[in-house]
Amino acid sequence: MPSEGRYTAPSISVKNLSYAFSDGTTGLHNVALDLPPGSRNLLIGANGAGKTTLLRLLSGKRMAPGGSVSIAGVDPFKEGLEGVTYLGVEWVLNPIVRTDIGVPSLLSSIGGDVYVERRDELVRILDIDLSWRMHAVSDGERRRVQLAMGLLRPWSVLLLDEITVDLDLLSRSNFLKFLKRETETRPCTIVYATHILDNLAEWPTHLVHMSLGRVKKWGSIEELNIEPGRPGNSGNSQLGNLVMKWLQEDLDERGPRHGQPGEGKTYQSYDGKGGYGLEKGFK
Repeated sequence: MPSEGRYTAPSISVKNLSYAFSDGTTGLHNVALDLPPGSRNLLIGANGAGKTTLLRLLSGKRMAPGGSVSIAGVDPFKEGLEGVTYLGVEWVLNPIVRTDIGVPSLLSSIGGDVYVERRDELVRILDIDLSWRMHAVSDGERRRVQLAMGLLRPWSVLLLDEITVDLDLLSRSNFLKFLKRETETRPCTIVYATHILDNLAEWPTHLVHMSLGRVKKWGSIEELNIEPGRPGNSGNSQLGNLVMKWLQEDLDERGPRHGQPGEGKTYQSYDGKGGYGLEKGFK
């Protein structure tokens, strides 16, 4: 991370980003974003919108075209930035975290004995039982351990991909409060993709709307005329109403799905670092 990233929250800049998978299927098309330092960005879109692909490119897990992605002025793939954390749903499927290993051992392995206060707070807010053995817990409980491990070391950019899907209502609420406080008390920036809007009415500072590999709209809550926490006219928050409107527009725009190119297909995608991973079209 360049020197300015040590003292201020990093910005995230995306310019003219297009990305195709190894079979030629389009993942992203001409994406442009400028997410300010210290922002909490909610990434909105239906399944297949391109959210996961964008997050993986921002994290450096996939190689973006040169000059199209920068975090605090640095290409995350080329530089391998310290402090950029990506958390996705696939972690709970890793055979290692399904073996007979205890939670304290996992937390110690990534610095739990150094960041003691953060460790204890995360264990508390995520309602983690330190007696858990990872082979004998539910996926939701494994998810809590993943979040504690991922957030234990202070990060400067946090990229979350549907990561709260297995959490109960209280754990999700406490987790979001923790993240909000992080951005308010130290220099860091968050991009969070989710379909679950519980407890989010007053959480984001910015929204990013994606559909079919494109960014359709993005901006601050103020620019989008949302008053945080204010009820809408359908029982949802104003944020919930806007998201529902966007998703309905996307559905109407897509029309009937008759095998759109790349949708539903699973295939290998080269990550640019000698490895392959499973991807889906427009994920």
